[in-house]
Amino acid sequence: MVRLLQIEFIKLWNNRASKILITSYFILLTSIALIAAIKFDIGPVKFHLADQGIFNFPYIWHFNTFVTAIFKLFLAIVIVSMMANEYSNKTIKQNLIDGLSKKEFILSKFLTVISFSLISTVFVFIVSMILGLVYSDYNEMSIIFSDMEFLLAFFVKLVGFFSFCLFLGIFVKRSAFALGFLILWAVLEQIIFGLLGWKVTSWEIAGRIKDFLPLESMANLIKEPATRLSAVQNIGDQIGENLRSDYHVYWYEFLIVILWTALFIYLSYALLKKRDL
Repeated sequence: MVRLLQIEFIKLWNNRASKILITSYFILLTSIALIAAIKFDIGPVKFHLADQGIFNFPYIWHFNTFVTAIFKLFLAIVIVSMMANEYSNKTIKQNLIDGLSKKEFILSKFLTVISFSLISTVFVFIVSMILGLVYSDYNEMSIIFSDMEFLLAFFVKLVGFFSFCLFLGIFVKRSAFALGFLILWAVLEQIIFGLLGWKVTSWEIAGRIKDFLPLESMANLIKEPATRLSAVQNIGDQIGENLRSDYHVYWYEFLIVILWTALFIYLSYALLKKRDL
């Protein structure tokens, strides 16, 4: 496994575009700390974003994993480009000639996906821990290490999303078309939801069916954290709106994404096995 990972990272590091995108991605993960610097004064009103509780433990685990998950598109580009380069540079054929089996080839890609996801999760953990220790109003150990399931959800979400991108990269072969197909699929999920709710069944059942679709199931792992802030909830109470929601991550949400991940990796292998390279 180490040998397979070494092969992949050598390929990525020797690709200038991949190197820039990977570096930019981790810089962006770190830049979440800049949110703490946002402050402005409007007359008597003084606003400092860090004072609004976004870096309080355990809320910070929810907030940071939700925000940093947006940056996953940078690594999505790397992954689909990684596959496109395999075809355009004929390295996939050369690897197979050199003795790498198709199963090992897919495994090497999946190990890369897991590595990216794991490194990202550790990175977010370190940045969040530092920000929390500096800005959080709560520093009890029991509070600091509660809600850690959001980090696990972040890891599983990235593995699932990158596995989908890997499959698209193998299926389409060209990075631009693969990314276009990814956007198209996101739109298609909304169309399916709309058609089900409008023509087939109730909107409630349509929403439940939508939760089983790949991108939606990944999104459900980390729900939006904004309405969890007490300041936002107080504003909602004042205008007569109940903004409280269920922010927990449930085992079946993990299971759905894990099943999609397994399916994408299997389809990637089946597609590669069937193709004449």
